[in-house]
Amino acid sequence: MAEKGHDVGVLWKLMQLMEGDDIVSSLSDALEALIQAVSAGTGVIWLKNRDTEHIYSVISVGEDSVAGFSIEYGQGIVGECCESTEPIDVKDAGQDSRFPAGKDEITGIEMKNAFFMPMVLRRDTIGCIELIDRTVPELSEDNIWLIRSFSGIVSMFIDEKGFSYAPDVEKKVIMSLRGIKKDYPSGMDVAHILKGVDLDIYENELLVILGESGCGKSTLLNIIGGMDSLTEGEITIDGRDFSHPTEKELTEFRRDMIGFIFQAYNLMPNLTAIENVKFIAEICKDPGDPAEAIKMVGLTERANNYPSMMSGGQQQRVSIARAIVKKPRIILADEPTAALDFTTGQEVLELIESLIEQKITTVVMVTHNVEIAKMANRVVRVKNGKIASIRVNAWPMKAADIVW
Repeated sequence: MAEKGHDVGVLWKLMQLMEGDDIVSSLSDALEALIQAVSAGTGVIWLKNRDTEHIYSVISVGEDSVAGFSIEYGQGIVGECCESTEPIDVKDAGQDSRFPAGKDEITGIEMKNAFFMPMVLRRDTIGCIELIDRTVPELSEDNIWLIRSFSGIVSMFIDEKGFSYAPDVEKKVIMSLRGIKKDYPSGMDVAHILKGVDLDIYENELLVILGESGCGKSTLLNIIGGMDSLTEGEITIDGRDFSHPTEKELTEFRRDMIGFIFQAYNLMPNLTAIENVKFIAEICKDPGDPAEAIKMVGLTERANNYPSMMSGGQQQRVSIARAIVKKPRIILADEPTAALDFTTGQEVLELIESLIEQKITTVVMVTHNVEIAKMANRVVRVKNGKIASIRVNAWPMKAADIVW
């Protein structure tokens, strides 16, 4: 049961939304406060789109990922709620015929209970709030009042900001990870680093992976890049199984499909900028033009400079050019701005942003900087070896507008 003081604190955070310009982060922070107040495991904001006649999960926070799903009008219990003005309380999903075997038919998530509150604006239901797996299945009157107040304020906020969401096109899945586990020997014991990760990587997206040190995000990046093998699970690339590749397949995968941007640049000091890029191009199956890659990162005038003659930001640009020249399907960026000052780091982010805008490649970036995540198409939070949440940014911020 939420205490009254807690209720007021959540509503105060909601009122602060009206002052914010970063819509997605504001809604996500407020929803996270709500699920804590009512002791729920996961919270979702579903939003209707009249043009497509679909309902989209625009915000998802908590233990389960309900991000990126779309439902046709009237479909499932979410569709039912979005055609109503009254909440729907499922106290025991295992005993409810709308949840076969306790699973949500749309997302496939197993749940104990769920609560759905319509978001009503001027007598029109524009979406709903879904709260999954409350610790105490029976909501108090204070809880329901808080959820109803939340839905009302969020509805007004969405209307005021003109917030809407519908994907331009269906995203193509490049790589799919299911049930990924990774163990390492640790003395006499075994360290369980990844504990069952499910993740899809889409074409032409910026995917940011956030998490505290030691949570498993770098291990996840290494498995995506073929630099580490999985202990258990399944990986598919373009629908083809890639769970246990041969050494030859791994070499070709890393060489032709994956580009790398490292925090420490990893340039060869005895080669000029253009020579560093040419070196990578020469070992690729179908490389781009090294001079064009250097031009794309704005370093044509520095092409014949050695790394020691360039600033950290310029060296990182060479690193990006080196990744671009491979024409990879995915570029992996491990803390690419960590060693840079703010101005230089922002320039590097703008360059990464341009790769997505021009549909050149997909970028998967690991960072500890939550501000950088605001420019991502999707944000994955890793906690204790599992994905804690996946957030879809309907309106990614411009890199030039991010401050940290």
